[in-house]
Amino acid sequence: NLIDTPGHIDFTAEVVRSIRVIDGAVVLLCGVGGVEPQTEAVWRLADREHLPRILFVNKLDRSEADFQRVLDEVRERLTPNGVPIQWPVYEGGALVGLVDLLEWRALLWEGEDGDPRKEPVPPHLQASLTPVRERLIDAICETDDVLLEQRLEGIEPEPATLRRALRRATIKGRLVPILAGASRVHIGIQPLLDGIVDYLPAPVDMPPVVGVVPGDEEELAERPDDPGVPLCAAAFKIVTDRHVGHLTWVRVFSGQLRVGESVYNPRTGELERVGRIYRMHANRREQVDRMEASDVVALVGVRSAVTGDTLCDPRHPIILERTRFPEPVVAVAVSAASPKERGRLRNALRQLCREDPTLVTRYDPETQELTLAGLGELHLEVAIDLLRTRFGLEPVVSRPRVAYRETVRQAAEAVGRYKKQTGGRGHFAEVVLRVEPLERGAGVRFENAAPPSEFPTDFVRPTEMGVMDALERGVIAGYPVTDVQVTLLGGRYHEVDSAAMDFQIAASKAVREAVTRGDPALLEPVMAVSISVSEEHIGAIVASVGQRRGRVTEMRARGRASAVEAEVPLREMFGYATALRSQTEGRGTFSMQFLRYEPVPEDLAAQIIAERRAEGKIRQR
Repeated sequence: NLIDTPGHIDFTAEVVRSIRVIDGAVVLLCGVGGVEPQTEAVWRLADREHLPRILFVNKLDRSEADFQRVLDEVRERLTPNGVPIQWPVYEGGALVGLVDLLEWRALLWEGEDGDPRKEPVPPHLQASLTPVRERLIDAICETDDVLLEQRLEGIEPEPATLRRALRRATIKGRLVPILAGASRVHIGIQPLLDGIVDYLPAPVDMPPVVGVVPGDEEELAERPDDPGVPLCAAAFKIVTDRHVGHLTWVRVFSGQLRVGESVYNPRTGELERVGRIYRMHANRREQVDRMEASDVVALVGVRSAVTGDTLCDPRHPIILERTRFPEPVVAVAVSAASPKERGRLRNALRQLCREDPTLVTRYDPETQELTLAGLGELHLEVAIDLLRTRFGLEPVVSRPRVAYRETVRQAAEAVGRYKKQTGGRGHFAEVVLRVEPLERGAGVRFENAAPPSEFPTDFVRPTEMGVMDALERGVIAGYPVTDVQVTLLGGRYHEVDSAAMDFQIAASKAVREAVTRGDPALLEPVMAVSISVSEEHIGAIVASVGQRRGRVTEMRARGRASAVEAEVPLREMFGYATALRSQTEGRGTFSMQFLRYEPVPEDLAAQIIAERRAEGKIRQR
């Protein structure tokens, strides 16, 4: 199975969910641009999953390409374990082939079709590439005790032996083979396909997947790549197809399942019958009657699953680690063109968010505002276009704006009380809780520390729901509160007058008051920005970064251009594409990706809060 993912940072979700279900990866680099910020982000994701990979340096036919510089960037910014197993061959400035460093022969292409012809390494390259080959062989032998002993005795292992050792080292993550070529002129494609087979693992080469047993997170469960053991599959993509309906894409890690049998979803507790199974070939579907270990298929009938869910044998339940997606940082307000389209618009947005976990939609019943948040402006543009082309809607969309967050800077406690007597049965609940700050990116955690004698367990869940709802709606500026721990300390109840909804209301009051006392702060997304410009424009670019509350972190050569790496608040990046074109006579380019959330300066935070209050977006209590 081959899964292709977009390279643009706004579509990181495709990469994140794919990495969880593949056994190996080919990471593409540009022979001119080298290692770009998005490459580093994807590399870190692959590191987190211990994913074996090979590198392919493409576009080496371009005049500005520099294979050695790309190798240096790989070792400096990605991994010190990258080893080139090929080297580009040029004649008259044109790329004509590659040197296979293990076989020590040249592969030369003529025209766009056909296999390369094999020739001896050109004499003018032998002196410079011999030490490169020696370092490659040394690196491989250092991963294998038998080969290392032979090497020390002056024996050079056979190329086939070296390839097998390199495969083992690649699967273990000890080495990363680096291949070369130019897809536009069809150079290096056949060796790349051979490299995928030679160095990346088959499913049987991978260790068993590990999960936990539902209801006991301390008990681990393993599932090897074997059709004879209980079923375990991961849902990694949800798609709605106009011909077949709801499709759940899964990677099967173990076991097997036939059409008509049922799968269990531990998250929902539901057992669902699989109506059809498809093998997907781009936009073409092939219906099959079964799926088994190592398959990637799409299921019809599993409607409760969302991206990241585990599907398994109900007699042998298991939950795999859920996929963690980046938070959306840009939002737009979306409204229907007419009252009759409001329901369709909300349903369409819910469907898009189900298919793409990095899209988030929110509806505020008080302001009647519907928002859609994503990873970037392009991400949102594509989503809005889908509303038009796929759902037949013509939504009214606001200008993009920053998805701020709120947090606290110190611990604080508060009491929330809800008491109401309207004749007959009354309402009473009292909640005591504490909020305290967590590290950036931790999200919201809720902990129950209330003695059961004074706070019945039946009221804990409603209390948590009240807390989460209040934090989602925000306190100081109407933005979601994050990076806080909320601890339920206690409370009071009435044997007759207390109900679940009473505690939900009291908890909402308590957490809002605690956040207000906890030195609240507004957080803004800070972006890692990579700007590519010619050298004469460097000064203007550095100055513009400073004017946008940013800071330059690195400057380096990138082919004939220079790359400026910077960290800039997202608020200051709106309209930057136009400004950059003006500063560089249309020749500058930039990309950016979310880096982290940081506190907004106090004066700017006060301005943002005032703007939100004027817009009616802050709830008055």
